[in-house]
Amino acid sequence: MTANSPQTGQIAVTIDPARRPDVLLRRRHPEGHQVSAWWMIGAFLAVSAAVVALVNMFPA
Repeated sequence: MTANSPQTGQIAVTIDPARRPDVLLRRRHPEGHQVSAWWMIGAFLAVSAAVVALVNMFPA
């Protein structure tokens, strides 16, 4: 082999999920960051209210 030939083989590529082009609204958080429980409570209440509103729109 000559010194000018390209080196072949696998190259380790680090994939950062926060920089994927198909993820639009991803935010980077510090290590160990947790979402506040109030966001989950609010989401539960919003989905529950939406379900009740949709059920009330259709008569039995």
